[in-house]
Amino acid sequence: MSTSTPPTETVAIGTLMEPKSSFLQRTVRAQAFQIFLVLIAIVLVFSLLAPDTFAQWSNFRLIIQNASILAVLGVGMTYVIITAGIDLSIGSVLVFSGVVSAMAMRAVGGDGWGTATIGIVVAVASGLMWGIFNGLLIAKAKIPPLIVTLGTLGMALGFAQILTGGVDVREVPSVLTTTIGYGNIFGTVPMISVIALFFIVVGAIMLHFTRFGLYTFAVGSSEIAARRVGVNVDRHLIKVYAMSGGLAGVAGILSLSQFSTTAIAGQTQTNLNVIAAVVIGGTSLFGGVGTIVGTVVGLFIPAVLQNGFVITGVQPFWQQVAVGAVLIIAVYIDQARRSAAMRGNSQGLWRKFVSGGRRG
Repeated sequence: MSTSTPPTETVAIGTLMEPKSSFLQRTVRAQAFQIFLVLIAIVLVFSLLAPDTFAQWSNFRLIIQNASILAVLGVGMTYVIITAGIDLSIGSVLVFSGVVSAMAMRAVGGDGWGTATIGIVVAVASGLMWGIFNGLLIAKAKIPPLIVTLGTLGMALGFAQILTGGVDVREVPSVLTTTIGYGNIFGTVPMISVIALFFIVVGAIMLHFTRFGLYTFAVGSSEIAARRVGVNVDRHLIKVYAMSGGLAGVAGILSLSQFSTTAIAGQTQTNLNVIAAVVIGGTSLFGGVGTIVGTVVGLFIPAVLQNGFVITGVQPFWQQVAVGAVLIIAVYIDQARRSAAMRGNSQGLWRKFVSGGRRG
């Protein structure tokens, strides 16, 4: 007597009934590409309205320079949001790192690279300290990222004000301001933007071509699944938040170099601006999706709007309205795509189930 086993099929969710698409089709559908088209449209409008002022390399150079510090912060924030987390503390960590760095350089004295190197190391170490602190509380104490980083936002800024008495430190080595803050390569490209580009390129390579990036996407897609396949999720989250903090420290020394002061009260909207840029650029607040290129494109939309409004005589406050509207639209599009993908997967599974039942 023999028994027959009904045929079974292994189905991978997300691969059912999905025709392979070309690189061009994937690019056109990408939110980062669509936002890039919006950016081009904005640039064209302002160029037509003010061709003699807006559409000049000197003005574009200013826009690029102003977006450079936010771009460094955006790299770390992209990793954090891909893991389905958030980091509200980066603006305060930037301020704290700049304050501690400036005080250390003032204590050492001198205007040379020796003093500046000490300041750079102190700034990055300070940022790493706050990032590791955030990561430990999120990964080990299991406190939600929103609460942890909201708390460290206040703590870092409070410590910076305690250390300085609320008065900005203005003693910055001249080598930083002349070489990094106002230095140029080939006479036209800002040095601060070249440094930002370095972190952008490295961050993009790490995200898309290394195991660290793969783990980042895995944790954001499904933390439970990542643990089941052997990813040390807690350790990875600590590394991601440490990266975000360390890059905030880098941004702190860049800010010191550009403004020759700590600017304690000048970073209140930095965290929100960076988060908005990351989300506008296509990184999903639900985790598992994102690109560094999209973040950079998202950063330039508020930068171009602010610059264009000033040049054309429009109140710059309209920038906040425009960016807020684009942010809401970007999140809506992300939710709509996720809902459509889930419906497509459900329908594909049902069709597969029904056809398999008929064959049996």
